[in-house]
Amino acid sequence: MTPDRPISELFAAKRPLRSLEFFPPKDDAGVESLRATATALKRMQPDFVSVTYGAGGTTRDRTAQVSALLRSEFGFTVMPHLTCVGHSRSELASLADRIHGEGFRNIMTLRGDPPKGAAEFQVTPDGLSHAAELVALLKARHPDFCLGVAGYPEKHPEAPSLEVDLTRLRRKVDEGADFITTQLFFDNTVYYRFVEKCRAAGIQVPIVPGIMPVLSLKQIQRFTQMCGATLPRQLAIRLEVAAENADVVEMVGLDWALHQIRGLLANGAPGYHLYILNRARGALALAAGLAA
Repeated sequence: MTPDRPISELFAAKRPLRSLEFFPPKDDAGVESLRATATALKRMQPDFVSVTYGAGGTTRDRTAQVSALLRSEFGFTVMPHLTCVGHSRSELASLADRIHGEGFRNIMTLRGDPPKGAAEFQVTPDGLSHAAELVALLKARHPDFCLGVAGYPEKHPEAPSLEVDLTRLRRKVDEGADFITTQLFFDNTVYYRFVEKCRAAGIQVPIVPGIMPVLSLKQIQRFTQMCGATLPRQLAIRLEVAAENADVVEMVGLDWALHQIRGLLANGAPGYHLYILNRARGALALAAGLAA
């Protein structure tokens, strides 16, 4: 199969990019459900899609399976995730060779979260400690890889300060990262301030805002706690009022996300990345709203 086009070339066209994130299902039935979701989302014509990578070996094979499926059956430009969790340097080099050999040219490069049940990240023997090291390894192995990395507008939960976090982010870029995708946020001013701080720190690559439409109050409270994001009071009040009606909660969440995306694009964001949780309806509703 012809190698994928690097996402960095898409950014060079200076138009807003639209991307989606899938996570690998746990069984074959889930794969069929994901196939149905992808069929619906093909109408959005995303510029690229990403596929997450399970910690501790939970969905690693499924990541490869889903990445191949989305690429071969739907023609998507696919950016599989790759993390340091549970891998030695030689294993990561072998994975890089396999990914490259299959024609993928874009990787979301992450340190990775601790496996379920683990309190903190543990370095695998002869493994890597930070995403910057993984960026360096991948670029040395295959210089034509286009690498995305994560950015935390409100600071990584493990970082002692935003300044330290920005220093670590700068290192990822210095090692060869081509663009940044942010963790979810719900206040656009948080993103704007983050971009300003990144530019002041010498980080000049595209910074793509990551958006998660709220589908459940409990769910979003769990996610924000995990990643250190703040839920604006105005949004929290709306969700609390609607909490007993799932359809109204989803309507509130989509309306908020729609306003976020419109504002971000109007203020020069290089696109947006949707954390869709393998659900098509919300993403299609946002696409329809933005087309109006």
